[in-house]
Formats: sequence, structure tokens, C-alpha cells
Amino acid sequence: MDMSMDGGMSLSMGNMIMYLHFTPGDNLWFLGWVASSPGAMVGACIGLFMLGMVDRWLGAMRAVMEMHWHARAQIALSNKLNSHALPTSREGGLQKGPSPLRNFVSHRAALPFIPAHDISRGIVHVTQTLLSFLFMLAVMTFQVGFILSIVVGLGVGETLFGRYSHHAAHLH
Repeated sequence: MDMSMDGGMSLSMGNMIMYLHFTPGDNLWFLGWVASSPGAMVGACIGLFMLGMVDRWLGAMRAVMEMHWHARAQIALSNKLNSHALPTSREGGLQKGPSPLRNFVSHRAALPFIPAHDISRGIVHVTQTLLSFLFMLAVMTFQVGFILSIVVGLGVGETLFGRYSHHAAHLH
């Protein structure tokens, strides 16, 4: 029985260079996406730069949406708790003011599940995770042009949109 590793598997279709380089010819995500000319390299780098900016924009929009969703969920929870009236001990009527029990319940650790908020949060998270994996695969080509485009795109995106996520994080 032949136990050699060279039968059936060949690296000849994609000679991956395992060190940092500027030479064109690397596959970007798919076998047919090979940036082999200078124009294709520039186009791929511009695309990666833009994806880096989109990633930071998504992060900022997620932070703003989280702040908005948190406020809306707090309002919904307060309205739900305030709509229930508790009987008073003296008059046998209904008490509409805050009670210690309501204050305790309104400060619970997790807000209720609201499909519109939580499904949207999941979709945004999946999109951000997909972008992170795409960046990782592009960096694994060791193509310095790709790496610099991603890093600069993330930096420019953070410069443009970071104040939104920073501001939203401190408003909680």
C-alpha cells in the first residue's frame, strides 16, 4: 500500500508563498479571484480598504442600535410593570405607585426578548463575524498589499465612525 502524500493532492495549482511579499498572483477568497496584474492588485486593495471601513461602520451602527434598543426595552418593561396594579392593605383599592418589588424587578440583569431587536442584533453580529473571517483569509495570503489595505481601512473607518460607538458605550 502506497502511503505517500503526493498522490491525489498537489499544491501546483496555487503556489502559496509563506512569507510576507508584494508579488501579485495570490488567490483572494476564491480560486478564480487572482490579482495577477497591477490593476487587479489595486482593485483588490481598494475593495479590502472599503470592507475595512464597512466593518467599522457596522460596529458603530451596532453600538448606536444597542443603545436605542436598550432604551426601548427599558420603556417597554417599565410600561408592562406599571400597567399591573397592586392592591393596598388599608383601602382595598388599587395602588398605582412604585413598589419595592417593581423596583427590584425593573433592575433585572437581562431585558426581555424582543424579536425585532434580538434578531436584528444577531444578523449584524453574523455580518461582522463574516467580515472578520474574510479579513483573516485575506491576511493569510501574506500579501502585504492586502494586509496594509485592511489595516488602513479599519483605521480610517475607526477614525470616521469610532466616535459613535465610543459615545454609545458611555451613555449606558
